[in-house]
Amino acid sequence: MINVHKPVLLDEVIDALNIHADGFYIDGTFGRGGHSREIIKRLGSKGRLLAFDKDPDAVMSVGKELMQDERFEIINESFTMLMQHVKGHEIETKISGILFDFGVSSPQLDDGQRGFSFRLDAPLDMRMNPSEGQTVAEWLSHAKESEIASVIYKYGEERASRRIAKTIVNTRVENPIITTRQLADLVRRVIPPRKNGKRKGDIHPATKTFQALRIYINRELEEIKEVLPQAVDVLRSGGRLVAISFHSLEDRIVKRFMRDQSTPKAYPLELPIMPDSSGIQLKIIGKKIRATKEEIDRNTRSRSATLRIAERCSL
Repeated sequence: MINVHKPVLLDEVIDALNIHADGFYIDGTFGRGGHSREIIKRLGSKGRLLAFDKDPDAVMSVGKELMQDERFEIINESFTMLMQHVKGHEIETKISGILFDFGVSSPQLDDGQRGFSFRLDAPLDMRMNPSEGQTVAEWLSHAKESEIASVIYKYGEERASRRIAKTIVNTRVENPIITTRQLADLVRRVIPPRKNGKRKGDIHPATKTFQALRIYINRELEEIKEVLPQAVDVLRSGGRLVAISFHSLEDRIVKRFMRDQSTPKAYPLELPIMPDSSGIQLKIIGKKIRATKEEIDRNTRSRSATLRIAERCSL
């Protein structure tokens, strides 16, 4: 059974893509297909939609109707393979729009066997593709204390990263950390509540640690950095790059990339030349977009979503 849900910022995404009926579009993060299904509704017989997702469960969720649509194709690989597959299509005119909805999806968080969430006791896995790479449990079983601390601090911005790492290393000697509950309870012990019995922001103390380990094990930030230049290269003039981020680390990468690609090349002030605009590849469209109060009330996950839009300049 397909898990049908409305993805975050759906109306805003559709507006941002500025969809043309005969255009070729890419959904780099299919998830459960909420965005893709709305995009394809707006395509004519000559329009095309290519989707990517490295999670096999996402591909299995496509459904008969969409899978039999000749305008649609899904690739069970990371979106970092975007350039390779676009070249394989031998597209005469370049891509009209690309969407990325970064981070973990709601179905992944809600699946008790994937190990993304501490709300459910499950194997400590967290891989986007369960058939590739090592699990978080496997990595924690051998990583050095300094490496664990660095990952938790860098990707989770957790101030208690060194204490958490030290406790993990001391604990794993006799009790390997192999479930989400084990890890969540360990972090809770390391980060005690304040004197009034509450924790800052009232969030679970393991939130930042889980985020950090998930990002690290899936190379999430590295993959964002890899795919954004590819997206610009395949976009046609006037094509839209649309990106949704869910935390500051993701959004910072997107923001800086769009800014750098839309800024003239800088020269020393003493040189008698005009700024060179030939290197500008993107034009930023509007300001960042956040979910409305109504959407947040319907879907609390949308609260942290940030949408940014850029348009490919003339080639």
